[in-house]
Amino acid sequence: MRNRPRYDNCTPDSPETAFPDAETSEKTETEEVASNRGQIIESGAVTTNNGQHIIHSLTIIGQIEGHYILPPNNKTTKYEHLIPQLVAIEESPEIEGLLILLNTVGGDIEAGLALAELISGMKKPTVSLVLGGGHSIGVPLAVAAKRSFIAPTATMTLHPVRMNGLVLGVPQAFSYFERMQERIAGFVAGNSGMKPERFAELCMNTDELVMDVGSVLDGERAVEEGLISNLGSLSDAISALYEMIEQQKKE
Repeated sequence: MRNRPRYDNCTPDSPETAFPDAETSEKTETEEVASNRGQIIESGAVTTNNGQHIIHSLTIIGQIEGHYILPPNNKTTKYEHLIPQLVAIEESPEIEGLLILLNTVGGDIEAGLALAELISGMKKPTVSLVLGGGHSIGVPLAVAAKRSFIAPTATMTLHPVRMNGLVLGVPQAFSYFERMQERIAGFVAGNSGMKPERFAELCMNTDELVMDVGSVLDGERAVEEGLISNLGSLSDAISALYEMIEQQKKE
């Protein structure tokens, strides 16, 4: 029977004579793979080293879970898990840059803004890549990085602030929504090329969504509107992050 390729620990017949460091290097590589697998399972994140730069990849997917626990059948990203990770990445002397992969439908506004503020306040190079969708509060998260990318097939939904549950029909409630909307518009404008007036205009569009108010921007239009920096893929985002790391080292 022909031997089939395996992914377990296979060493040469005579590692001492053929490859003196083969066993040690293989063990180190296996430990690194196991460590990365553990990071992905636990937090959807992994630190990688291409031999020149060490970067940390962080995924934000599903719905941003904030102050209330969502049903177990919902795919969520818990903001209390990401906050300590972001602090650790910023303080780590080994990690040189952060890559954020986004595919989120939105979620808790204050939790999303908290994460966005942390990302925008980092000194280390940061790059975001929108895959699939970066909707609702995912928009501030996407623009929070120093440079942002979006896949051609990805979309971003801009809409006014909503709140689930009972809302009192009093002027104070609508004033609160309006102030929160202004906070989001201000953050997006301050971290992208889109003006707050244009962001508000797209959020209040009544001609595009059938069951709601707002706008859906595909990848190309998101770049044209100045919301996202570049149209690109994973390799483009990683290349840009490496360039930013090298530029920071020179400075």
